[in-house]
Amino acid sequence: VQLQASGGGLVQAGGSLRLSCAASGRTFSGYIMGWFRQPPGKERELVASIRWSTPITYYTDSAKGRFTISRDKAKNTVYLQMNRLKPEDTAVYYCAAKVVGENAYDHWGQGTLVTVSS
Repeated sequence: VQLQASGGGLVQAGGSLRLSCAASGRTFSGYIMGWFRQPPGKERELVASIRWSTPITYYTDSAKGRFTISRDKAKNTVYLQMNRLKPEDTAVYYCAAKVVGENAYDHWGQGTLVTVSS
């Protein structure tokens, strides 16, 4: 399994970014795809997740109403649309995958840096 994250960058507060995670190496039905982030000096945290086979989503409180996770089965890609960005959203963002029912994400992509300036 390979996960390739992209789309990070520098954006002003209030702006938007869309992160992409290209997935390859297997079919992902039966998987949950997640976006995590690790702010500077802090631990990595889950931001949002989506089941590959059905569009069941989960968001942390900080993401609700501002971020949208989606997947394009034809392109084998998971997206994280981030709107109304805040400086506290500054972090390295990672995409990850796990089998439905498993506790831990065991496939990780490289991170993509999102910097939100005030």
